[in-house]
Amino acid sequence: MRGHIRQRTKGSWSIVIDVGRDSSTGKRRQQWYTVKGTKKDAEKALRDRLHEVETGNYVKPTRLTLGDWLKEWLEGYVEANCSPRTKSSYEMIVRRHIVPDLGATQLGQLEPRQLQAFYSRQRTKRRADGKGQLSARTVRYCHSLLSEALGHAVKMGLLTRNVALATDPPRIEYKPMATLAQEDIERFLAAAGETPYYPFFYTLLYTGMRRGEALALRWKNVDLGLPSLSVLACLSVVETAYKLNETYVIKEPKTAHSRRQIALPPSLALVLRAHKEEREAQQAALGGRLSGDDFVFAHVDGTPLDPSTVSHAFSNLMRKMGRTGIRLHDLRHTHATLMLKAGVHPKVVSERLGHSSIRITLDTYSHVLPGIQEAAAQRFDDFLTCRGVEAEDVSKMLAGEREVNVGVRGFEPPTT
Repeated sequence: MRGHIRQRTKGSWSIVIDVGRDSSTGKRRQQWYTVKGTKKDAEKALRDRLHEVETGNYVKPTRLTLGDWLKEWLEGYVEANCSPRTKSSYEMIVRRHIVPDLGATQLGQLEPRQLQAFYSRQRTKRRADGKGQLSARTVRYCHSLLSEALGHAVKMGLLTRNVALATDPPRIEYKPMATLAQEDIERFLAAAGETPYYPFFYTLLYTGMRRGEALALRWKNVDLGLPSLSVLACLSVVETAYKLNETYVIKEPKTAHSRRQIALPPSLALVLRAHKEEREAQQAALGGRLSGDDFVFAHVDGTPLDPSTVSHAFSNLMRKMGRTGIRLHDLRHTHATLMLKAGVHPKVVSERLGHSSIRITLDTYSHVLPGIQEAAAQRFDDFLTCRGVEAEDVSKMLAGEREVNVGVRGFEPPTT
């Protein structure tokens, strides 16, 4: 591959490189670049471009902007590979945060320092509701989206590298996990019993299922004899679309490990059995019958419950109890926290939650570990005591060991 340099004006140079022949016409193809600076700067730029061509990393410059690419990425890759809810979330981040700031930047001209400055500006930006500034979590979400979109552009041959990987998004501030205390459980269930969502809330608390997993649960996946249930699907909705035409999607669980079987406590089995009898009576009154394909938690007409409705109902319960700041998803955290405190092995908790590894469980619920360590140490001591090893015996053993050690250190061989 060959190329040459031409001076345009003082301090301005044109680089011309051959990029092969057109496969359809057979004609030579040339690409022109403008470089500002000295001749040495132009020569270096020429060497870099020729190296890219020779190594197969050359990407033809395009006037495609970041905003144009993000739109194409959303309508192509995201539409085909992500849930409607994820796509809606991505569209909101792109429309509200990224495009107004970086949308006009040419895709090939985007640099790490531009993204780093963008993150800094976002941290000082006002939230849409006017209540303070954007959180580090939101800015980090922008970074993750850009990294994924630019990585896809590299795969498509539009970029030679993902510049987002060379940046450092802000760290997320640690916030203590909000859970229901053990003494609040009875009061919560009593309050939930006055709502039509009692079986749903009870199931989330006693299984640690995600909201979407519980809403997609069908009777054929519930075995009240064992008792157990199988998590095989997840319900996903875009709230605006659901409000307009009740559009929802039943999709695969979040990860392969999310497909799991969960053993049910006897009390939950009783609650679900009573709930099933009530649903059967409702269907019989309408002239129908409950089938295995029917949703466990549904309206009278069989459609699944509205995710936002059950979340708002839970928030109202927490408000009445004086426990603001606890979300419906925190019932999942409450389940895991109480199981760990009860001495259940973290591996079992990890499997019930559908985590891909036990490390995720330990990292997420590390705040519980100090108490578990203390309880484990006490149980070990109690175990030895039950085996007849009293504390006094241990002290004597340690004292005897010290005497032996002193005797050994004090021994002197005879002189010859």
